[in-house]
Amino acid sequence: MPKLNAIAKFSIEIALFAAVISGVVVLIFISGKSSFFFLFPIASMLMVFVLVYFLSTLIVKSSVAEANSQNYFKSFNDTESTEVQTYARKQIQEIDRLKEMEQYRKEFLGNVSHELKTPIFNIQGYVLTLLDGAVDDPDINRKYLERTEKSINRLISIVEDLETISRHEAGEMKLEFENFNIVNLVEEVFEAQEIRAKKRGIHLEFDKNHKKPIMVFADKMKIFQVLTNLVANSIYYGKPEGKTIISFSKTKEKVFIEVQDNGIGIAEEDIPRIFERFYRVDKSRSREQGGTGLGLAIVKHIIEAHRESIRVKSKLDKGSTFIFSLPQANNNS
Repeated sequence: MPKLNAIAKFSIEIALFAAVISGVVVLIFISGKSSFFFLFPIASMLMVFVLVYFLSTLIVKSSVAEANSQNYFKSFNDTESTEVQTYARKQIQEIDRLKEMEQYRKEFLGNVSHELKTPIFNIQGYVLTLLDGAVDDPDINRKYLERTEKSINRLISIVEDLETISRHEAGEMKLEFENFNIVNLVEEVFEAQEIRAKKRGIHLEFDKNHKKPIMVFADKMKIFQVLTNLVANSIYYGKPEGKTIISFSKTKEKVFIEVQDNGIGIAEEDIPRIFERFYRVDKSRSREQGGTGLGLAIVKHIIEAHRESIRVKSKLDKGSTFIFSLPQANNNS
């Protein structure tokens, strides 16, 4: 492109020079100071001028056309390259997502198998012991039957929780919104968890005396389940003689509920995964206490079904705080 422009410029300069010479010759001829023989060089000069002019014009036009063509193809190639890169990037992201989903599926199936296998093997062991003759011993048979019942209840809890999560993920969870006092609901949860808390030496309390009701607009039974799971978790992972404190804060549209404990806490690397199904911070302790490992996954689904959010703050050996939001009643009534 630069070479063609230089040639075109040089050709135009030659044409202009030839035009000047031709003009001088014509003037000499017209003034009568030249002979007839000047006609031949005049005609030659004019022909050179015309040829050079048209040649230079042709070169300029071709160079412009080539430049436009190069720009067009460069633009086309750039666009095509961008589209190809975007497509390739999307495919890589999709492959990564599928790999992640496959890994998650494997972990989930492994966790489900393990969670179901433990109580099933326990039941099998108790039954075989009874069949081998322990059924005739009144001190042993009752104890083993009670353990069998406990394992069966654990199986039922796992299946029910899995069914609940499946309905949530399939979008089949129906919420029945109503106005209610969240303080009273927390008191009901405290009463339901009182025996369990006393066994662990955990004190359940509010951050202060809430004399005025705090009204929210949500599905009361579902929020009861959320609070129950969060409070139960604080008991499972609490330290003896520890505390579970619930507090409230408000904005113009939202009510924020905090469930805080001073228990064993959660490691920083575990925090992003605690809402996954069957993910446990302390596997042995959770199973010993009878948790299904699905409680926090259910909590997250319920809160998100309300179009709200939940988050957690935690430090090892310091405790954890779960915070979720609900809409205020007066904005939805």
